[in-house]
Amino acid sequence: MPELLPLSDADWRLCSTVRAHLQRGAVVALPTDTVYGLAALAQHEHAVAQLYKVKRRCELKPVAICVSRVEEVQRWARVTTPEPLLRALLPGPVTLVFERSPALNPHLNPHTPLVGVRIPDHPFLRRLVARCGGPLALTSANVSGAPSPLRPDEFAELHPLLACVVDGGALGGSALARLGSTVVDLSQAGTFKIVRAGSAEAATRRVLQEEHGWTERV
Repeated sequence: MPELLPLSDADWRLCSTVRAHLQRGAVVALPTDTVYGLAALAQHEHAVAQLYKVKRRCELKPVAICVSRVEEVQRWARVTTPEPLLRALLPGPVTLVFERSPALNPHLNPHTPLVGVRIPDHPFLRRLVARCGGPLALTSANVSGAPSPLRPDEFAELHPLLACVVDGGALGGSALARLGSTVVDLSQAGTFKIVRAGSAEAATRRVLQEEHGWTERV
């Protein structure tokens, strides 16, 4: 069974413990700003393979990466947006899709030239990513096709496959939280496409269309 670790934003030992599990190629579960997620080092080939195995996810379906700061997005993706637009969307419950950078692990999402990038509005998770020194592969903590979880007990069947579970209590300040992040393709400058409505579709559209004048692609 995994380590069950209560979340404390002030507990640096917790961050060190989770990082140690990640650095040996393990998969962990932790809270995000939407649902509970499964995380592994994105640049670690074995860890990515294990993430897919735990989730029982088809290898053709990509997973997003999580970074800690807006400045890091350009390292892993070919950013088409001006920085003010990035900062208007991130951090938050949004996944931005761009062309992938050659620096990204070629074994992560090898069947697509694109990559989704997240900066969750969650202090512990951003601190953890910063201390890992590279992006995390991040996906919801459920078996593929099952509802995304808002509590650790909702993915109890996965616990034996995980190195640790960070327990941040019940998530979800609204009924939309279980929908996860809004996924929007920004790979073509000046236009966008909503790939998944998620929990922040209306706010994302407002930023893109009304505040920055981007056009929606059909």
